[in-house]
Formats: sequence, C-alpha cells, structure tokens
Amino acid sequence: MTSRGTPSRFLRSVLQNGVGRYVCQLKRVSIIFSKKASSSLGVRDFIEEGVVDYANKNPGTVVYVSPQPCGTPKIVAEYLNGNVREEIIASKTSQQISELLTKLTSQSGLDIIRIRKPIHTDSPSIQGLWHPFTNRPPSNRVKKQTNK
Repeated sequence: MTSRGTPSRFLRSVLQNGVGRYVCQLKRVSIIFSKKASSSLGVRDFIEEGVVDYANKNPGTVVYVSPQPCGTPKIVAEYLNGNVREEIIASKTSQQISELLTKLTSQSGLDIIRIRKPIHTDSPSIQGLWHPFTNRPPSNRVKKQTNK
C-alpha cells in the first residue's frame, strides 16, 4: 500500500512470459449455469453457439460446462499462479459472455493494480545519467556572451 491508499507495484511479466514462447496463464474455465432459470438464457445460447469456437481458439485452456440448479450463473477462471476469479454472468448475452471470456483469457491472474513506473530494473546503473557535457570542464559548459 502506498500513501495514496491504493496498492501499486512495478510493471513485471509473469515468469518472463513472452520472452521465449507465450504461455496462456488461464488454465481452467468452469461455466456454471441452470438449465431452467431465465437468468441463464444467454449462457445457454453461448454454450450452443460459441463454447466450441472458444475451446478451439484456446487449446491450452480446459473448459468445463456444468449445469447445476444454481441461482446465478457464473464463470470461474483458474490461473497457473493459483488465483481464482469468479464473474457473475446473469442476464448477459452470448456476445457479452464471449467478450468476458476473451478478457479473462488475456489476463495473467494477478490483481489489477496501479503501476508505479512503466520501466524498472533490479540492477540500476551506478554511473548516473549521461549527457553531452558529462566529461567536459565546467568552463566550457557556459559561453559568456559579450555585448558590443
């Protein structure tokens, strides 16, 4: 926590992901819905139309579809780092559910917080900043103007 009251950290990637090959951090998606509830209508449409397309586009993610007698339909996303996110999808359309799944797939599972600086290094330079006048004598830095 910072003095502002909001958590922050330096920008970092998950285990240098993307330096070599990219590994999707979402490992499991569970779609929990009711077969009869009216709030699950959009979920049932998504399962009929879009869940196979989503599974084909994301072969590294396991998709579970579980009809249960529940009050509110939800998506439970589990990431490689152990974090679990639950998103309520009651009364959403098939398109909105597809967009939500795309958003969850592109995330790393880390909490979304304020970034302190866009650039950070663990081994900063001990030489200081360089500029064109670093090694010049002070007398050459400023030229005196003579008024005639």
